[in-house]
Amino acid sequence: MRVCVIGTGYVGLVTGACLAHVGHEVICVDNNEAKVKLMQSGQSPIHEPGLSEIMQQAIASGNIQFTTDLKAGVEHGEILFIAVGTPALPNGESDTRYVEAVARGIGSNLSSGYKVIVNKSTVPIGSGDWVRMLVLDGVAARQKEMPVAVAPGGMPVIPESFDAPQFDVVSNPEFLREGSAVYDTFNPDRIVLGGSNPQALELMRKLYEPITNRSTAENQSLPPVPVVTTDLQSAEMVKYASNAFLATKISFINEVANICDRVGADVVEVARGIGLDSRIGGKFLQAGIGWGGSCFPKDVSALIHTASDYGYEAKLMKAAVEVNQHQRVIAVEKLQQALKILKGKTIGLLGLTFKPDTDDMRDAPALTLVEQLVRLGAKVKAYDPIVSQTGLGQGLTGVQVETDPERLADGCDALVVVTDWAEFKSLDFSRMAKLMSQPVIIDGRNFLDRETLEGVGFRYTGIGH
Repeated sequence: MRVCVIGTGYVGLVTGACLAHVGHEVICVDNNEAKVKLMQSGQSPIHEPGLSEIMQQAIASGNIQFTTDLKAGVEHGEILFIAVGTPALPNGESDTRYVEAVARGIGSNLSSGYKVIVNKSTVPIGSGDWVRMLVLDGVAARQKEMPVAVAPGGMPVIPESFDAPQFDVVSNPEFLREGSAVYDTFNPDRIVLGGSNPQALELMRKLYEPITNRSTAENQSLPPVPVVTTDLQSAEMVKYASNAFLATKISFINEVANICDRVGADVVEVARGIGLDSRIGGKFLQAGIGWGGSCFPKDVSALIHTASDYGYEAKLMKAAVEVNQHQRVIAVEKLQQALKILKGKTIGLLGLTFKPDTDDMRDAPALTLVEQLVRLGAKVKAYDPIVSQTGLGQGLTGVQVETDPERLADGCDALVVVTDWAEFKSLDFSRMAKLMSQPVIIDGRNFLDRETLEGVGFRYTGIGH
């Protein structure tokens, strides 16, 4: 099938590359010329395991192209994905101006032939009908710009090319985890499709058939991927409700961890015990210093804002956000307990990104830690496997980004594990402890082995552990 993906961030680029990988003809559109040139050369502008490889394979097979020409993309695609960002505004509402611009742009470039316009961006509830309206606005604006021929007798003649475009809007929310987005695309738990036209929904089923029939799956013996078909609003709500639930689950176990700290229980053992309950499950029960990134904070805030717009106060979700904000400073409190006064101390952060296997620092807990430690008069250093190598840390204020873990440890009064990068388990902690002024470590992810660290001289403190 012919596909156009507009927007090449995490969602758009992964979606386009994976659809090209399974055999569809994909054009990815972005208005950033430098980014498009980079992708045309086969390089990914984002760090995502496996993405560069499938991009290069798709380019070699001719199944994917990258362009800044929106018109070319719209004309090419039977299915048009809107995959631009919807960042949170200060009041928690989603900023939908990029979606609006793209929807109008699609409308102004629609020609004859049936199209399915897919909301892949996370958009507020009710955006399906709104996008349809904007597309029609774009169509109308184009009509006004066209010269009007006059027939004998003075009657205007509407060109055949202005036959009303035939299209439908479908909601197809994404459930990709940064750091495993390619895997998640090929091995989804479910695919959600929202719309009212059977023709549009059938085209979407056909598009995803190579994925739903498990031909791309790690385990191809599994039954077909469930496809949930519903109305637009329910599909949009599935995305928000999923992320809000997972964020709340993390905040819950973090609150339990804080109680464990006070009563002498071990949250790792508690999480293992409750996670074996089939009604609960063990995922997202890892206590630590809180959630961040581009999805959880934005989606939970957007759902709280939507509830408020319709006269309801989402108290549980507000509490999840409040717990998360407090959790980010738990590491600071533990540093104060270990070192007393932080003014004049040097603190090293192991990890900066909000999670491992990504270069994303949007709303990362590390940013709050840096801000609070600098406010208290500490010197802050950091090492991150991606940030340190790519130079992304140059824009960070208040933190000295080191190029290797031993340079980080040198002269530090304490280390804080902020991101649970797998390679941190194999660091030479014995050497690092000797380089430090005081061998104190706060494991903000309960990720490292206490006995190993204490065996080489560290004073180890976890979160509820």
